[in-house]
Amino acid sequence: MSMTSCLRTGAMALALGALAMAPAVSRAHITLEQGEAVAGSPYKAVLRVGHGCDGAATTQITVTLPPGFRGAKPMPKEGWTLAIRRQALAQPYDSHGKTIREDVTEISWTARDEAHALPDAWYDEFVLRGGTPEAVGPVWFKVHQRCTQGEWSWSEVPASGASTAGLKAPAVRLMLKAPGSAEHSH
Repeated sequence: MSMTSCLRTGAMALALGALAMAPAVSRAHITLEQGEAVAGSPYKAVLRVGHGCDGAATTQITVTLPPGFRGAKPMPKEGWTLAIRRQALAQPYDSHGKTIREDVTEISWTARDEAHALPDAWYDEFVLRGGTPEAVGPVWFKVHQRCTQGEWSWSEVPASGASTAGLKAPAVRLMLKAPGSAEHSH
């Protein structure tokens, strides 16, 4: 085998190795289907769960909503029980002529039994909707994932900025844009 063939074979092996590792990297955390939204507007958060806990099935997903996320409503999932936590607001707001003094701050989906748990090898989505905060910039959904064995707390937030580089268990980032700046070209 010539030196060129060896180099090409080695380069191909490195490329294939990188491709083989790519799914593990992309599956490293919970993500949003749409990672950008307009500040102060309605938003449907589709949380994508791509794996369990070191091979164990997921039995519960609990989402702590970002401060300022308003009027959250979860989408039910067959075989899963919903729980909603509300808290008094430091700053009440008006919604359709009604003063809102407490709001949803946390939503949990719990598998009713092991038969409804999300196997590690499967993918699923957990959906909620609500109004995004008014300020432009990143907001963070902190997600606690419980499994038949083990758990993950996807709650790390960068000290500054929006980059999750270097975080082992990053919270789920939603980047809020100013109205008019989020148009997409098709």
